[in-house]
Formats: sequence, C-alpha cells, structure tokens
Amino acid sequence: MAQQLADQECKACTSEDEPLTEEAYAEYLEEIDGEVWEVIEDHHLEGTYEFEDFRDALEFTYEIGELAEEEWHHPDIHLQWGEVVVEMWTHKIDGLHKSDFVMAARMDRIHEEYAPE
Repeated sequence: MAQQLADQECKACTSEDEPLTEEAYAEYLEEIDGEVWEVIEDHHLEGTYEFEDFRDALEFTYEIGELAEEEWHHPDIHLQWGEVVVEMWTHKIDGLHKSDFVMAARMDRIHEEYAPE
C-alpha cells in the first residue's frame, strides 16, 4: 500500500533541484484537497480553508505555523474572519517541490479537525 503523502518525510531540497513540472506535480496534486488547493502559474500552491468563525481560523493558523516551524518550511498565511489562505512554494528553487505537497497534505489533515459535525 502506498504511503499517504501527509505521512511522507518533508525533505529539504538543494539549489541543484529543479522545480517540479506540471507533469511531475500532477500526481501530488491528486493527493491533496482539490477543493482547497490549486497550482498558480506552475509556481506555487494556493489553498483557501474555510471556518465557522474567527477563533477556529486563528487556531488553525497557529497549528500550521507550528507545523511550518517543525519542518522549517514556511508558507505565506493570510488570516481573516472564517478563512485562511495559504501560499506555498520552495524559495530555494523558486518553484514547487514535493515537500510543498507534503506540507499541503498535512495542513489538510489538520483542517479535518475543524470540519463542522
């Protein structure tokens, strides 16, 4: 059985790595929440998470901030009432790397905790 993307290691890349092509990232894109994430200009991921209120959006922002610190992979995070927008790419290669998709999958997993019952 294939290992889920969220359970895979978030490996740092080197400056010799190339950004993923559309063909290369397509399989990873299928493993993250398609209602949340999209690839923008073959350069970065943008995800929009919705919440019932400001407090949940704020708590989610804190949790993904903790994840970013643990993995040393820091997205741009935009918080507003009921919504958190995340932009992510690997700055070292100025494009997408598998680690961006691993982080997105982990954020999706965290967001599942906030789904209305």
